[in-house]
Amino acid sequence: MEKLEAKDQERREYELAELHSLEEKFVSAQLWKTKYRAHAKLQYSRCGLTSTMEGTVLAMLWEHYIACDGSPDPTIPQEINTFMSLWREDRNKDIQLVVEKGQQVLNLIEKLQFFLLDTPPSEITDKEIVQYQETILELQNLLHQKYNEATEHLLKTASMYEDSDTGNMQAVIKDKNVTFCIWANLKKKVRFKNHVFCDTHHGFDLPKSLAVSNVAVRILHTHYDHVSPLWLQCQSVPKLEVLESKESTHHSKDNVEELEVEKKAAEEPNVPTEEEAHSDERKSAISFKEKYNSVTDINEKTEEATEKKSEILDIPSQVLSPQMQEETNEKEDEITDENIVDLQQFVPVGGVYHIDALQLPPQVKQVKNWNMVELLDSGLEAYRYPPEESDDTPYPPIQITLRLSDNVIYCEEPVIARWDPAGQQWRTDGISNITYETQKSITFEMGAFHTIALLQNVHLNMPYQAWELRPIGINEALLTVTTVFAEVQIQIKAPLTEVRAYHQMALVASAFAFGWSKWNLEAGQDQVVFKVGEHLKDDFVKDWSLYMFNGQRALKLKITETSEAFSKELEEDSEFHSTLYHMLKDFASKEAIDRVSTANFLFIDVVFQLLLATRVLTYS
Repeated sequence: MEKLEAKDQERREYELAELHSLEEKFVSAQLWKTKYRAHAKLQYSRCGLTSTMEGTVLAMLWEHYIACDGSPDPTIPQEINTFMSLWREDRNKDIQLVVEKGQQVLNLIEKLQFFLLDTPPSEITDKEIVQYQETILELQNLLHQKYNEATEHLLKTASMYEDSDTGNMQAVIKDKNVTFCIWANLKKKVRFKNHVFCDTHHGFDLPKSLAVSNVAVRILHTHYDHVSPLWLQCQSVPKLEVLESKESTHHSKDNVEELEVEKKAAEEPNVPTEEEAHSDERKSAISFKEKYNSVTDINEKTEEATEKKSEILDIPSQVLSPQMQEETNEKEDEITDENIVDLQQFVPVGGVYHIDALQLPPQVKQVKNWNMVELLDSGLEAYRYPPEESDDTPYPPIQITLRLSDNVIYCEEPVIARWDPAGQQWRTDGISNITYETQKSITFEMGAFHTIALLQNVHLNMPYQAWELRPIGINEALLTVTTVFAEVQIQIKAPLTEVRAYHQMALVASAFAFGWSKWNLEAGQDQVVFKVGEHLKDDFVKDWSLYMFNGQRALKLKITETSEAFSKELEEDSEFHSTLYHMLKDFASKEAIDRVSTANFLFIDVVFQLLLATRVLTYS
């Protein structure tokens, strides 16, 4: 052992130096990301194609920033505020247009969340954290408000959507982010008190008192969660960079307190004023920032949250002020009320279901050649059930059936919870008679209309049964995690075949033309096929050839676009090459090669960026 100890000491300095050399790759990666973020943010705001950076820098995350679809930069207050103001003033309440616009809003929210999760604390200020969170909350609030306006607009013309069998109105509007199921009780007949929406298989069974009332029912399924506290929506793995000094945490708290300024505004019944909403949004953003900084100083006290009740159809309180109780010690972490869902243990999956009873607005009436409707200033109103003036007499429950999402795996029966706006928490009380049909549907009863989520145990798959991390290439690895319920495989790569192809296509684009090939679909996901032809004059390409590339090897194919079947057989008298450039060089003229070698680097970079932004090899 003494000899081994001595030998270890002798080589210790060398080994540490060698380790340090390898660890420089982490530093290089961090510098790459820092440089990339600064550049990409600039490019996003300008939507320009010129670049001062190397083309490879734009490979991995470009699509997060390069939308260039007219969307504002959500990190710039002037741009995002103008965007929101214009949409607030837009009087077009067509539900299809609102859903389409909602996609853009959700993208903006996702970008802000990405900025927060991807940016190290050293590169983001406390003011920016609060600003981004305020913007997220305002966008969520505006989106839900527009959903309500669109619902009201649709219900005013409910008679146009009468069901031939029942005489009542039913409509289903859906896209990948949201599903509206809307039913209007036009006939008010008891025998039609239950309904199943054909397209979604969601359904309900109403008490008799509602079946004869001027009521509409909406099941709004958002495939995302804008209800849970904001810190839960923006959860991320703790980063080493967050571990700063207590002094900096103290200063950041002071800065936040300076931002928390109460604004005075006249109160309106049930509807929070815009300034009140902004104030609550700021408190929410501050709460998130404190959660973000709690990794630094777990003993820092949390700021007190103000309880605010809000009508379900005005601006949801869960959007205005999702308050979070920060853990300062284990004792405070304990939840004493067994009906409150512990969000450290359970998490909503499959989105959120807003189940509302609504006052049916006045319907359009035809008077000669005119369509007339009574306009109300109250907007979309909730139908109170049970009534506010009700005594202790129990009212019959509402039965709800929800078809489970096909893209969610419920490893065990989900926990059903309702959102409590006053307490800002998910609760399990008030829900009874649950029937679960595995992976298909869930039926339950509740005493009032609530916003519902289906939750799973976060630690359901822990402890892991087995795991394996193995390399499958020089810059590729496969992580396999085996759990009680599933085996998850995560493939990690260096630049993809597609990105490498764009990179090399750009390098020779000054002398060679490229085009679509129908055989690209047949080549498999690990390689791409495209047409290439030398092109030195301003006319049509006369001689196309097919090439296949997998990032590591390029080859010329024998087949043509008119061949009967796909084949990987090589062109006669051709060889393999590790790069597309050298493959083309075998058949290129000297003039073409000279042009490639003298091409301007900015031209090459612009071509690469354009190919990467359009993804022509993937989407063709």
